[in-house]
Amino acid sequence: MTAHEQLVARRGRRSGITTMVAIHSTALGPAVGGCRFKPYGTLEEAIGDVLRLSAAMTAKCAVAGLAFGGGKSVIAPEPGRVLSPEERRAVLLDHADLIAEFGGRYQAGPDVGTGPADMLVLREASPYAFCTPESAGGTVSSSGPTAVGVLAALRAALGPADLTGRRVVISGYGSVGAHLAASLRAAGAAVVVSDIDPGKRASAEQQGLTWVEPEKALTLTADVVIPAAVGGVLDPETVARLDTPLVVGPANNQLTDDAVAEQLAARGIRWIPDYVASAGGILYTLSREAEGLGHEAALARVETIEDTVRALLAAAEAHETTPLAEAAVLAERRLASGAGPA
Repeated sequence: MTAHEQLVARRGRRSGITTMVAIHSTALGPAVGGCRFKPYGTLEEAIGDVLRLSAAMTAKCAVAGLAFGGGKSVIAPEPGRVLSPEERRAVLLDHADLIAEFGGRYQAGPDVGTGPADMLVLREASPYAFCTPESAGGTVSSSGPTAVGVLAALRAALGPADLTGRRVVISGYGSVGAHLAASLRAAGAAVVVSDIDPGKRASAEQQGLTWVEPEKALTLTADVVIPAAVGGVLDPETVARLDTPLVVGPANNQLTDDAVAEQLAARGIRWIPDYVASAGGILYTLSREAEGLGHEAALARVETIEDTVRALLAAAEAHETTPLAEAAVLAERRLASGAGPA
């Protein structure tokens, strides 16, 4: 994939906190990507994260057939610093100033550490923010549509198989993980969940879910494993211990290296590329807020992830490659043509 077009990092004039925007590609249209609010050990770690995530957004938009490119932004307070509401607002306004300087080439949405209320603050200094509260005309959270997209990818990978009695492990019981757990349990699956926050255990068990400690989740015997928390969870050591035929989930940057996809394939494990399976949120949000589609029409577009995954799996089988390799080919073809679906 091509090199990044632009990276700007700046210390906020109000807050003194570092914020940054990375634009990977605008070949298909304005760059879109979430605003991540997270402390990092070093500036280099923050830059590495924003570069990786923005490149993944380019691939996500291209494979999904969107007329948008890939970007990402980061607000990086010092580790251990607890911000007052006034300080949080100040750094969000600093970040909005930076976003505004791109003149629409980068448009933000919620990500780890941010939500609809934060997008509303960004809108005070820049019009380029999605997923504001419904009262402000936004689509609020994209968690539900993201889960719908993961379920569409899961259907493509499983085929017509019934979920009744199948064991599904979800690593990460946040908003998307909770949506997935509820839907899968309603479909008859035996759902196991984990999260780094032990306070979520009681709620999960009240929903009839089985709780497991996070360090055990990815290596349990299961019909499906769903990474739904942080990235970088699939490394050679973890993959060697997986006991499942299928891994598909919404967590970004699941692989520590693309070569891990080959290791998964060698073990007979189907891995659906994260940027394909997790595209439901961005598909829904942009369909609603950028194109003006209604709720049902936007959800119908999310459901097309099933067709995309089915095509990638067929191509991987025909070419004796991996779904990741086929997704990369599709993304490059669309980027080169400067168009959406071919």
